[in-house]
Amino acid sequence: MTTLTVSGRVAQVLSSYLSDVFGVMGNGNVYFLDAAERQGLRFTAVRHEGAAIAAADAYYRASGRLAAGTTTYGPGYTNALTALAEAVQAQIPVVLVTGDAPTSGARPQDVDQAAIAAGLGAATFTVTRDAAGAITRQAVEYALTKRTAVVLAIPYDLAALEAADEELPAPLAPKVTDDVDGGLGQAARLLAGARRPLILAGRGAHLAGAGPELRELADRLGALTAGTALALNLLNGEGYLGVAGGFGTDTAAGLMGEADVVLVAGASLSPFTMRFGHLLGPDSTVIQIDAGLQPTHPRVDLFVSADAKTAASRLLQLLDGEAAAEGWRAEASTRLASGPGHHPGSEETPDGRLDPRALATALDAVLPERRTVVQDGGHFIGWAPMYWNIPRPQDLVMVGTAFQSIGLGLASAVGAARALEDGRTLVLASGDGGFLMGLADLESLIGAARSAIVVIYNDAAYGAEIHQYGSQGLTEKPMLIPEVDFSGVARALGAEAAIIRTLADLSALQDWIDAGAKGTFVADCRITSSVRAPWLSEWMQAKQEATAVAG
Repeated sequence: MTTLTVSGRVAQVLSSYLSDVFGVMGNGNVYFLDAAERQGLRFTAVRHEGAAIAAADAYYRASGRLAAGTTTYGPGYTNALTALAEAVQAQIPVVLVTGDAPTSGARPQDVDQAAIAAGLGAATFTVTRDAAGAITRQAVEYALTKRTAVVLAIPYDLAALEAADEELPAPLAPKVTDDVDGGLGQAARLLAGARRPLILAGRGAHLAGAGPELRELADRLGALTAGTALALNLLNGEGYLGVAGGFGTDTAAGLMGEADVVLVAGASLSPFTMRFGHLLGPDSTVIQIDAGLQPTHPRVDLFVSADAKTAASRLLQLLDGEAAAEGWRAEASTRLASGPGHHPGSEETPDGRLDPRALATALDAVLPERRTVVQDGGHFIGWAPMYWNIPRPQDLVMVGTAFQSIGLGLASAVGAARALEDGRTLVLASGDGGFLMGLADLESLIGAARSAIVVIYNDAAYGAEIHQYGSQGLTEKPMLIPEVDFSGVARALGAEAAIIRTLADLSALQDWIDAGAKGTFVADCRITSSVRAPWLSEWMQAKQEATAVAG
């Protein structure tokens, strides 16, 4: 066996699982990065350590392939914590390779990194000279099987030392939960007797590859279908209602509320999906199929712990020969066609700036059809899933929603851009506040992307706070941001850019696309803060109702 350092052994094992590493070089990971290059891993440099894990996280969301982020110890590590917490909360497999205190003991500048990670819910695997490869493999397998972020720590005094020889078995395939129990028989009987069945798919169904089976099951039953924002268009076809929750239309939500039996596959039924308790009718029967061990919402009447794809296949067998519900899809189609959709926006606003709804509609017509959309967190977060055509679930990468953060968008765009291999254009939607937080990695995106469009919803404010708290009479001064010329900043870093004050100004973006859409284009869109997103109004109303009940 070739003699390797501890860092070399870590890189060797990682290379059997992944091809891409994102990060910033420092004392604690310089030997690892040297070894990674020798192993043929592709390193994409980012400019802030917080981008290392965010980029690796988005790489997985866009491609389904594992990636690693890397930082030095101490401040490099702590800079990555928000992105690490987001990956844990969102259940994204990712590996953070970081330096750590030497085995001889912590130095004055060291912090207890394992304790910090534990506080975020991330496990730490610290390599040794004797088992650097085995511990690395253990960390990766844990990340894949548990669908979570892990920290792989290399003590500073071991990084360049020779590693012990190890005989390692071939990499294990990620385990798939397959715990189909007797509850499927009861689920099949409930679905067979439904007159208005609905199948609601979430990201778990997408990750399990259950889309085709659930789509066939819906056709077998004559069911309507819907998806969470993270399973957008997974069940697209006859009877598809779109997104369940605050990003959906009221017409679609009304139909979902009339379903008598609802099959939920791989969705956690978050408050946003459930429209804060108003999505499903009080008499509907809810069946949940999930890889977890228990239901995730009190509305669940029957829970089946199973892999969504396996369970859907079994349900198809159990329902073979059953007649589809009559009239349910035809009625839904008529109501969807005649009912109101999303508000188209207005041509005029109180401050003369763009209505974000009208802007989103116009952008959908301009953006390349083959697109993967990355969204930062913020008030604008619903405009893309509401108004843009996003073909597949993996083409919508929503970051920050699990941990309720902003500022990870640019970093995530770097990872998603590296993941795209089929000529798609990366589209980043960001607010001005979050964009400024991650501004250093605009340079990273420009360097990494073959074709990227950045849409900044620039309202010169933290928009969500304006609507939540400014509307209550609280001072708006801390909520305002001086107007930044993002187009000027972008051009200085090597991108093409334009300020978009009117819809006609989108012609600059159209010209860039027509010329081949090569490189990065930043559209600095000056929007009004006078339009409140419907999902936020819904959330604010739910808070008021909860406060009234508690009072």
